Amino acid sequence: MIDGMAVGEVRPGYELWRPNREKSGSVTTKFVIVLLLLATAALAALITIGGWSLLKGGGGMGAVCAIYAILYAFFAYRVARWSRGILPVAAALSMILAIFCATGADSWFARDKTGFDQGLIPSPMIGLLVIILALLQLVLIAVALYAFNQNWHVEEERPIGYGEDYGAGASPDDGAPLLPA
Repeated sequence: MIDGMAVGEVRPGYELWRPNREKSGSVTTKFVIVLLLLATAALAALITIGGWSLLKGGGGMGAVCAIYAILYAFFAYRVARWSRGILPVAAALSMILAIFCATGADSWFARDKTGFDQGLIPSPMIGLLVIILALLQLVLIAVALYAFNQNWHVEEERPIGYGEDYGAGASPDDGAPLLPA
């Protein structure tokens, strides 16, 4: 408690404002990171579904791929709601996923010979998707770390209707009427 007020409580007549969330760079970065997270979830799901019959016998890697797909969809939801704390978690898991992809991609291309079972998607196509997923993870790591440094969490107290929020409650500075009646 500071001066009789609880932490997170706003003084009467004031509102919380998050100035870094209104910057066009932050909005664009959030959109890009959500898009990358959803693309990762979709690719992981596609690889899981397409190679499920082959992945389930390999020590449960099918379940790991399915968990990654679900996690990344959840991460996209959290980032869309301006959760900055999930970004380093996504970057760390992306590094692990990139390592999995880099070590396992060549084995998918080796399965195109006779005598190997095939999944719903041909093995070389799954191999290509795994390589794309690995590259996507490298981009995702860079963008997540960039987004983390944008300080989306910064909050300021300002008088209600202060007007520096690019339109929401803003009034014209030149004294012109807002709209004719």
